Amino acid sequence: MASFNEIIQSNALVLIDFSAGWCGPCQMLAPILKEVKDEMGDQLTIIKIDVDKNQAIAAKFQVQGVPTLILYKNGTQVWRQSGLQQKHELVRLIKSHL
Repeated sequence: MASFNEIIQSNALVLIDFSAGWCGPCQMLAPILKEVKDEMGDQLTIIKIDVDKNQAIAAKFQVQGVPTLILYKNGTQVWRQSGLQQKHELVRLIKSHL
């Protein structure tokens, strides 16, 4: 399996979802991200990271609240937002970086 950094560097668009099992908004976001992935297909890679199980990565990215979404394009962070996001907003944002 590719390392976290390899995935960010090797895929054109990568959306990282920092979440936690106990987080209500995170649970609401999961089906939204599935719909976004279904619509975007191979143009987007989504990585879900549980902050409780991956505290070192969460600390490295200075995640202070969940859910936190970070979008990378060609290895560079282009967007970051905490809180629940709507599908149409995410799709519009992602398409603007294609």
